[in-house]
Amino acid sequence: MPPTEPGQPKKQPNEPLGPAAAGFARLIEIMDRLRSPGGCPWDREQTFDTIKPYLLEETYEVMDSIDARDWDGLADELGDLLLQVVFFSQMAKEAGYFDVTDAIEAINSKLVRRHPHVFADGEAKTADDVKRKWDEIKAGEKVSRPKPKGLLAGVPRSLPALMEARQIASRAAGAGFDWNNVDEVLHKLREELTELEGARQSGSPKALQDEIGDLLFVIVNIARFLKVDPEQALRGTNSKFRRRFGHVEQGLEAQGKAPRQATIEEMERLWQEAKGQETDREGV
Repeated sequence: MPPTEPGQPKKQPNEPLGPAAAGFARLIEIMDRLRSPGGCPWDREQTFDTIKPYLLEETYEVMDSIDARDWDGLADELGDLLLQVVFFSQMAKEAGYFDVTDAIEAINSKLVRRHPHVFADGEAKTADDVKRKWDEIKAGEKVSRPKPKGLLAGVPRSLPALMEARQIASRAAGAGFDWNNVDEVLHKLREELTELEGARQSGSPKALQDEIGDLLFVIVNIARFLKVDPEQALRGTNSKFRRRFGHVEQGLEAQGKAPRQATIEEMERLWQEAKGQETDREGV
């Protein structure tokens, strides 16, 4: 066996690469058969564009399993997500663009290249050091590529809006276009609230939409300064609302009522009850 090449990760003792590699090869074979002339009609007629929504759906299902701490479910959902990678790679192979091996080699090389503190003689003592070096190396890699015009051109427009806003703001901040501190962003938030009130008074749907968008963008920047992922923050609040509203529904059902038959005061009382129970459990 040849020695490990410089800069390449070393295989750890008892590392279960055999079964994993065999399973991955089997998945590739299955996908190839599904797309073959004698395979599945549905799989054969799919394109990059028709499969895109499933990629996003599977990503969110992975996140749901993590939020629920459903580890068995997470394994299943990660398998579904891996299928999307293989599906896209199979279509790319058929079109003559690349195959799944190219995708694997690309990420292997990237991980080694962007972790010089692990695979070479670089140094990084903190997570912030790692992130800063990662960004520097990434920027250097892009110099040699043909790139679209503009600093923000590389931010995918197909991202969920909160994620897109976060990436846009981060790139602009990297170029020096940023507030000095979170207090300035909070001041901007109050300014946007005033403008939203003006749009509300005007009665213009377009103005309202613009101002709501501006308000959300500022909130994303507040989250960025405070090192909070706005997508995860909102998902957490969505989960909290589901729980508390579920308690409201159960409480009303015990009274023989549906939510539409209850007063807002009755629902608010049950909501506060749910909130109090959560506080007691969390010891806050």
